[in-house]
Amino acid sequence: PHVMSLGVHRPTRLVTNEEVAHRTAVPADWIEKRSGIVSRRFCGPDESLESMAVSAGTLALTAAGISPAQVDCVILATSSYLTQTPPLAPRLAHLLGTTAAGAFDLKAACAGFSLALTAAADYIRAGSARLVLVIGAEQYSSITDHTDRSTAMLFADGAGAAVVGTGEGSGIGPVAWGSDCTAWEALTTPSWLEFVGQPQAPPPVIRMDGRALLRSILRHAPDVVGRALAGAGVGLADLAAFIPHQANGRIIDMLAEQLGLPGHVVIARDVTETGNTSAASIPLAIEWLLRDGSAKKGDLALLFGFGAGLTYAGQLIELPGAVRTNDSGGPS
Repeated sequence: PHVMSLGVHRPTRLVTNEEVAHRTAVPADWIEKRSGIVSRRFCGPDESLESMAVSAGTLALTAAGISPAQVDCVILATSSYLTQTPPLAPRLAHLLGTTAAGAFDLKAACAGFSLALTAAADYIRAGSARLVLVIGAEQYSSITDHTDRSTAMLFADGAGAAVVGTGEGSGIGPVAWGSDCTAWEALTTPSWLEFVGQPQAPPPVIRMDGRALLRSILRHAPDVVGRALAGAGVGLADLAAFIPHQANGRIIDMLAEQLGLPGHVVIARDVTETGNTSAASIPLAIEWLLRDGSAKKGDLALLFGFGAGLTYAGQLIELPGAVRTNDSGGPS
């Protein structure tokens, strides 16, 4: 199995650090220094989690040159869909025209895209599917307290999709994954059950203990990366790109230093202008590298997703050449 194509949707509303600073009383330059983020995107009035996912999925299918009816399964990775039942993936499958495709949501926060990609590859290896559409989509602006200094500067909206299909070679390597419940409370959204019978209470929003989360991530990263490389039979020197979940700039820098990446390895830093889009961040970051020319088709890239739970997953992929986006701009 390999990634045939990529489609991404970047929302229309640009949110600057100055806007966040106004709401949080945190200086704009401090936000950039602390998070590495200069701007982020929020859904505009005509955008939603559903519309972004459909847009990204449509672009990925178009880039791959395949008919929606050929898709055997649609997997949506998201942690910001506010409806408990039914899942959103069947609705997306219908809107995309993937008639009779299997469809389900995968809830693994910021590790969601890596885990969904793993599921797609394994379904193809097992013969359960020939073509799988993987979508990572988040609307975190709907579950963020925009006055909270610890989260308001980080989280954003966006969607990215990949068509995974059969092909020669091993375009998607074995997954290295795990979980760590000792960091379970480091990143949470309170249950809606806490608000039953309290109609005047504020709605649940995301809460984060950044230090606890960082400690857990750094504790597990070397092992995950080592296992992912060993599973694919390659070393750090064979990598062309490192594409971690775009949590914030400081975490990306710490990971790069901790892993001892060779100087030739390009490190994705889409977070600078896109913010933390959770399950959408890895496909958005892949598209950014391909669009600005830092990476190219066939390059060997290490993906590393990590998030609430703590859940984490890493794998090697060969980057696709067929990429489409709704965004007429580009990396600055």
